[in-house]
Amino acid sequence: MLEFLMKKKMYRWVAGAAVLALAVVGAMQVKDVYRWKAYRELRTTLLAAIRPVRLSNCTMKRFGHPNDGGYVLCENLMSQVQSVYSYGIDGRDEWGCDISRAYRLPVHQYDCFDPKRPVCDGGQFHFHDECVGVAPARLDNRAYDSVVNQLAKNGDAGKHLLVKMDVEHAEWDVFAATSDRTFELIDQLVVEFHGLDESRYVDVIEKLKKTFHIANVHFNNYACMWWSKPFPALAFEILMVNKR
Repeated sequence: MLEFLMKKKMYRWVAGAAVLALAVVGAMQVKDVYRWKAYRELRTTLLAAIRPVRLSNCTMKRFGHPNDGGYVLCENLMSQVQSVYSYGIDGRDEWGCDISRAYRLPVHQYDCFDPKRPVCDGGQFHFHDECVGVAPARLDNRAYDSVVNQLAKNGDAGKHLLVKMDVEHAEWDVFAATSDRTFELIDQLVVEFHGLDESRYVDVIEKLKKTFHIANVHFNNYACMWWSKPFPALAFEILMVNKR
């Protein structure tokens, strides 16, 4: 009889533990549903924010590598550009080389992760072993500085600029910290953005849209993921053209 009661008690404990486990799993699933719903709503808002507009005065042309490392610009809106900035080059800069050769412009390249200095026959490259950041800093023995400081050090404050940026998610912080006055100097800004699921991303896009028209959006073919919906990819390139 005692053995029967002990077994009965054990079965009740196991059953109770199973019910508790199911309840915990159920609660986690409900939480995940709400979390993914929130992500979906946020992504939908971001996708709407980056919808391009049609510019009647923009003739688009791709510069740089045929695949990763190539970017679309309005080639007919280059006449006033005086200096070019290429942020995040990873040891190569076909885009900067094409631009420098075509328009005889100096290209300032910034990368503190790969010290390799690309060469470009017939081009004007100025490599800086430094990354773009929100302020002067040294992190993990790497140098960082803000866009406005880098322009000043190169004597480009007040000049018409062309800027390309592919800095693996750091772009959001950089743009959030950059003033509208600095953005006004940039005739065209082409960026590869990384990430979808933070509300501040929408704020950064809206900030940029005060100065720029979004002329073109391209979703990175190498970052296509089924869970990124409604975005087809986790990374996307945007061409922005100054409204002035």
